[in-house]
Amino acid sequence: MTPTSHGEEAAAGTERVGVVGCGLMGSGIAELSALAGCDVRVAVSSRGSLAAGRSRIVASLDRAVRAERIGAATRDEALGRISFTTDLIDLADRQLVIESIAEDKAAKVELFALLDKTLEDPEAILASNTSSLSITAMASVTGRPEQVVGIHFFSPAQLIPLVEVISSLHTAESVAARAEEFVTVSLGKQAIRSTDRTGFVVNALLVPYLLAAVRMVESSFASAETIDRGMTLGCSHPVGPLKLADLIGLDVLRSVADALYDEFKEALYAPPPLLTRMVESGLLGKKAGRGFYRYG
Repeated sequence: MTPTSHGEEAAAGTERVGVVGCGLMGSGIAELSALAGCDVRVAVSSRGSLAAGRSRIVASLDRAVRAERIGAATRDEALGRISFTTDLIDLADRQLVIESIAEDKAAKVELFALLDKTLEDPEAILASNTSSLSITAMASVTGRPEQVVGIHFFSPAQLIPLVEVISSLHTAESVAARAEEFVTVSLGKQAIRSTDRTGFVVNALLVPYLLAAVRMVESSFASAETIDRGMTLGCSHPVGPLKLADLIGLDVLRSVADALYDEFKEALYAPPPLLTRMVESGLLGKKAGRGFYRYG
């Protein structure tokens, strides 16, 4: 097996990794896997996405070099382990494929059906990086539901230490264990297990808190600055809820809230009208330059 950047070996059975999607999350997962010594192949939908994804990974690795988290040689070795394709058939030899496309249930289900037909190894693991959607729904369209698992990274994947490993009712324990080994041994992350319930562990707790802060702003009870200052100074949170919402992306927050409300029909999960209007207006948070705060 190829040595990882930490001097360990990549987890058995997951040396050839495929990543579908190369946005903010997909590029981070590809980067992590390459730094861990894996042979990484990234599948994207178009040549434009390929160029953008490659640039995103190069820029991230360059930042890591400037911050002295890695050396230039390590960066170059990692880039040499990553290849790109616009054809899913090029993932046929992968031992683990992690889907990281947009949070759209229909699109993910369609992709899993295609990946199931593409992968040659019957023991290959199909994983989703979804933050809220049903792993069971994706597994149900494959001929290998026991090989399907959730591996949910947090943004930015390169820096946040936690990963959730989610088992559906069909996921074999051996598959969940292999996924957890990949996360902890190969990638050097911390893992927690969750059952297949919308929001899993972290977002089921976090999203109602963020939505409550949005409602406070919406009702003019307090400003975003006041709320965030109260939670950072009064509760020792490293960042306030409105600034965190901006960092996550208000479109992502609304998507997760929609999924939680669809499943549980509880008012605390319902997206406030202000959040919906901000998303409709393109005020998506830091990535758009403006959300509850303005960004230069």
